[in-house]
Amino acid sequence: QHQSQCQCQKKNYTLINIMEWFEYNITIFCYICINIEITIMNIGDRIPEVLGIDQDGNEIKSSDYKGRKIILYSYPKANTSGCTAEACSLQTHKAELEAAGYSIIGISKDKKELQKKFADTQGLEFPLIADTDTTLLQQLGCWGEKVACGRRTIGTLRTTYLVNEEGIIEKIFTPKEIKTKIHAEQILEYIHG
Repeated sequence: QHQSQCQCQKKNYTLINIMEWFEYNITIFCYICINIEITIMNIGDRIPEVLGIDQDGNEIKSSDYKGRKIILYSYPKANTSGCTAEACSLQTHKAELEAAGYSIIGISKDKKELQKKFADTQGLEFPLIADTDTTLLQQLGCWGEKVACGRRTIGTLRTTYLVNEEGIIEKIFTPKEIKTKIHAEQILEYIHG
């Protein structure tokens, strides 16, 4: 009986190891696949023509903004503290940004309904794209690995792209550069600097 018990324990231990190995390797495999599919956009690149569907069900295209500049910013999750602070900063300074020739477009993985609730609750007067399948996020290169509270996950990287009148990226604010509460001021400082 003692021998049988030991064998069972050994079998369970082996099964746990196999499961851990499988989970680890699937995570790495998925991460590699995601990175292969991502076309990371850099300064000088043209943003995609089709950007997605916004909170009101409108299809947003870059050609709709031809002759205007765009602040295209990605955020991890609607209605969370950091994303709310960032959106409110942009909304508060919307008139100044528009005076400098910029239109604002937000993008996250959230569903259209949540984007709508976010816009209505915070009084946001600009499109919020519901990129639920992460197509645009991956094309831009702001979908990937990040570390939160010591845990590595795959998700939206908070990033801002300043796009010129021809749809060409002229400036990228990376996650480490963005200060959510004063992000509009950061953009204005860059524009006027």
